[in-house]
Amino acid sequence: MENTKLWQKGIVYQIYPRSFMDSNNDGIGDIQGIISKLDYLKELGVDVIWLSPVYKSPNDDNGYDISDYLDINPEYGTMKDMDELIEKAAQKGLHILMDLVINHTSDEHPWFIQSQDSKSEYRDYYIWKKEPNNWTGFFSGTTWEKIGDEYYLHLFSKKQPDLNWNNPKIMDEVQNIMNFWLKKGIYGFRCDVINIIYKTSLEDGKKSLVLTGSEHYHSQEGCHKILKTLRSEVMDHYDAFTVGETVLVTTKQANDLILPERKELNMVFAFEHMETDQINNKWFKTKFNPNKFMKVISKWQQEAYWNANYLGNHDQPRSVSRYGDDQKYHSESAKMLATLNLTLKGTPYIFEGDEIGMTNGDFVSLDEYKDIETHRINALLKKMLFPQFIRTKMIKKTSRDNARTPMQWTKDGGFTQGTPWLKVNANTSTINVEDNLKDSNSIYSYYKKLIQIRKKSKTLINGSFKPLYMNKNIFIFSRTLDNEIVTTVLNMSKKNKKFPMMFTGDILLSNYNRKDLSDIILKPYESILIKKKVQND
Repeated sequence: MENTKLWQKGIVYQIYPRSFMDSNNDGIGDIQGIISKLDYLKELGVDVIWLSPVYKSPNDDNGYDISDYLDINPEYGTMKDMDELIEKAAQKGLHILMDLVINHTSDEHPWFIQSQDSKSEYRDYYIWKKEPNNWTGFFSGTTWEKIGDEYYLHLFSKKQPDLNWNNPKIMDEVQNIMNFWLKKGIYGFRCDVINIIYKTSLEDGKKSLVLTGSEHYHSQEGCHKILKTLRSEVMDHYDAFTVGETVLVTTKQANDLILPERKELNMVFAFEHMETDQINNKWFKTKFNPNKFMKVISKWQQEAYWNANYLGNHDQPRSVSRYGDDQKYHSESAKMLATLNLTLKGTPYIFEGDEIGMTNGDFVSLDEYKDIETHRINALLKKMLFPQFIRTKMIKKTSRDNARTPMQWTKDGGFTQGTPWLKVNANTSTINVEDNLKDSNSIYSYYKKLIQIRKKSKTLINGSFKPLYMNKNIFIFSRTLDNEIVTTVLNMSKKNKKFPMMFTGDILLSNYNRKDLSDIILKPYESILIKKKVQND
């Protein structure tokens, strides 16, 4: 492991700053709140803290609409607070990963404000057109908004105008932004929707149920050129890494971004496993099918050069509510999912609260949701004459706010003494950090043990992946390095299952505290980690 980079052997923990910890009781999480919990994160065993955007922003899309890349959102604190976070994290051996949003800015960014003057030097920082094309956006509806005599492009909210990467000045600006933060000592960037930043043409697209026009901007050659330049001109001068959020990519498209010889990104977040419970669109959910899910994960494990492994983030429902059982088998299924995520090949990402098994929000009315996407989808579905009870059901399952409810530190919440910006889940009385820390059999304790096992295992960090069984809701795979095999056995269902194959070896960890392999029945959501030494031929 001596030559293995930290980003390959470490654990990344994602913080959604607005919801993590509020230090001044205004109901909004902040940087000082994060600083106050660094010891908690260090004790858990993580190495890298990924912050969703903390830049200055009007918060149309909770920080993904940036009005100043070189300043901090006052709701979160000041640049002095940010410098303190980077320094104090480093003192504890923790590294900071920041979000880099370079497909679009806020419409309140000075560049865009000045670009509205057709004679301004900033006009070409964005994409203006006299007549709109037929493209449709990620938040539904048209991608064009009119100001004066022309329209500007926005693949997301109309308050998120797309940057024009055909203008070389954008490259200069983004390099300045990256160098600014890397010189402060951060460890790299999570690059937002990175494979759609370059628009090859603005022609009409082939009509599609969703994202009409995407063939003109999805995974274009121009994007690869941009990433190669950013890598050679900026990233290669630092001990740092990049992970790209990539939309609708295949394993081949992912490898075109991450293979070492490509010199672009280090890894990507793919979404194919996140799409196994939906029909065409994430809002139209089907029943979770573990067999389908595990086959997609196995494919990526075998075909992608290096995986960014995750089961949830700020844009997805809570993993235990989606892929487990957040009622009867809450603890067992949360631990099983942790075992899956932390024993795959690649870098594990843990979303805040997953380490205590936080569940989807308990919203009862549309008014309680804050997410812009949720309200846009509700309006669209209403226009399409979907009854309210169906809209409510769809939103309850899928809204991004499910993952954004404030972190549950204590029985009464512990996130703030003020009014939280988003409703705290009432189950904080039974699911919270305080209780988890006291219980040696808690989900948190299990995560901590699992992280330590992974960190000490060259096999789990660098070993090859091989699927051994994927059927009847049972997923079994091995990781092999030299003469050691570590096997992960998962029952992804609420029913007892017979072992489909026999094993020998030492049990490293079991979520049912199993002592041996003589019992051939896998209990509901049982997970077992088995280590075995083999003789080399």
